[in-house]
Parts: sequence; C-alpha cells; structure tokens
Amino acid sequence: MPSFKKPLVLAALLAAALPGIALAQAAWPAAKPITLVVPYSAGGSVDFNARLVATKLGERLKQSVVIENVAGAGGVIGVTKVVNAAPDGYTLVAGPDSVIAIGKLINPAAFKFDPLKDLAPVGMLNTAPMVLVARPGLPVQSYGDLVKLAKASPGKYNYATSGVGTVLQLAMELLKEKSGIFVTHIPYRGGAQIATDVIGNQVDLAMLVSTSAIPHINGGRLKALGVTSAKRLDALPNVPAFGEMPGLKDYSMVSWTGIFAPAATPPAVVKRLNEELNAVLKDPEVRAKLQEQGAVPGSGSAEDLGKFVRTEYARNQKIVQAANIKE
Repeated sequence: MPSFKKPLVLAALLAAALPGIALAQAAWPAAKPITLVVPYSAGGSVDFNARLVATKLGERLKQSVVIENVAGAGGVIGVTKVVNAAPDGYTLVAGPDSVIAIGKLINPAAFKFDPLKDLAPVGMLNTAPMVLVARPGLPVQSYGDLVKLAKASPGKYNYATSGVGTVLQLAMELLKEKSGIFVTHIPYRGGAQIATDVIGNQVDLAMLVSTSAIPHINGGRLKALGVTSAKRLDALPNVPAFGEMPGLKDYSMVSWTGIFAPAATPPAVVKRLNEELNAVLKDPEVRAKLQEQGAVPGSGSAEDLGKFVRTEYARNQKIVQAANIKE
C-alpha cells in the first residue's frame, strides 16, 4: 500500500470505530457522584421515595447517588436546575406530576422551560392513588349518596386539597364534571391540617393521597367514598374505585413521580439508568417500603414514561380549561 494512503485508511478505521467508542463511554458516567434533585424540602413523600431508590441505585452502579433538596416555587426551581444541567448523566430529578404535567398549565409565567421538551424521561419511580373522604357528620355513606346530596344543594358543600393546581384538585374537578355536581374547592397550603379539619367536621370532603387517608379510614375517623385508581386498593378492599361506578367508566387518576434527566442526555445513559431503576424497584425491601407509604412501585421503559407524561398533560389541560383553574 502506498505510504500516502496509510493515514487515510487509519482515519477511516478510526471514524468507523468512534461511534462504538463514544457509546461505550456514554454507557455509564462513573467519574463523579450522581446528583438526584428532589424539588422539595426534606421529609416529604417524594424525598423519602427518592432517597430509598437512590441508596439502592448507588449500590447497583457502585457509585454514590446523592440527594439534593432544591425547594421553591412549588418544585419549579429544582426541576429548572436539572433542565439547565449538563446532559451527561450526572444530574437527575425526581419530577412530580404537579411540576411535570400540571404547573405550566396553571401558571405558565413561572415556567422558563417546557417539561415535555426539556427533560428526558428515565423511568417511573412510583404512583399513588388518591381517596375521596367525607367528614364523620356528613350524611353520606357512598359517592352515590354524595352526588344526590350535592345536586340537591349546589355549592353548599366543599372539599379541601393541598393547593390550587395539584393533582388532588384536578382529580376532584374531573369527578365533578363527570357527575354533574358543584362543590366548592378550599385550597390549603400543604396537606398536614386537612385530615384534622375534615375529622373535626370543619370541612365536608377532602381528596387525599392514599398514604394520608388510609390510617384515618381504617381508624374510623373518616368515611371513604372512592379511590381514584383503576382498581381497588389492597389496603382498602371495601372502598370502590371510581371507575366501577355508573357514569365514571374509565375514570383513573393517580399522583406520580418520575425520574428525569436533561433533554440531551445520551440515550445509552438513559437506557442504563432505566434498567437499573427497574431492577431497584423489583427489590422486595424497596417495594415493601414504598407500599408502606401508600405508593405503587413504578416500572417500564423510558419511552413508556414519556408517553404517559404526554397523555397526562393532554388530559390535565382539558380539566384545567373546563374548570378554569388558575393561580
């Protein structure tokens, strides 16, 4: 071979090999700890579940996965930090439904990013159904009873959630729309006081995440009228799912948290993260601890989460517009 052709052949061989080399390098970033941002203060359910998964994920990857709590603006500040992070696999976020699939619909001015375009879905962390509960003195024993009561006196009764634009409010507004009833929303700043006020007959109804509702229901302090998931909860086998009820076929809403990365994160990194996350979520210890929190362990591919988020966003957009929900 003429000597002047050797560099050309070598260059061609290197060019052919580079994609494979790049893919191998991108398969896992192991040079420094991974940061998993929780966009809320420490101590809540998102924080607990993220820490649980981070510990096991670090064990599987043989590197540290560090939780960073970045609270503020209802989770927007923490998610924004990840949107703007280098797309190298070192920065992830535990993204809740309120920020990923609702917030921009309620308060677009607060969002400098598009959650559907500026994040790469990695995998579902967990879902959690909600429960509609009634105060002890409300003369209802079922959701059917509530519908009759509310239709007889539109606007007389009220329901509480942990805030405007939460999935809790959207779940109730969808029920109202499908049932043809009007009950007034009372938004609280957080959920700690809600159960106490419903138990004390100060508020008629509340939509609560199952974690908060189940102890009070099982203790006889609150009356459960229905769960928002597609099927009944194992912890509440005698409480019907709304989708079982006349006029509410296919009704299903859950609170959820997914793991996301910056949009341009290499597909090989996303794929590896998804595989390891799914393996962690099959761990019996992890599953048991999530279920103690009233959460259902997630699963599925990154593409599954992306499709789910788009479907949630489109559905929520219709609810927000129909109910005229604004901050």
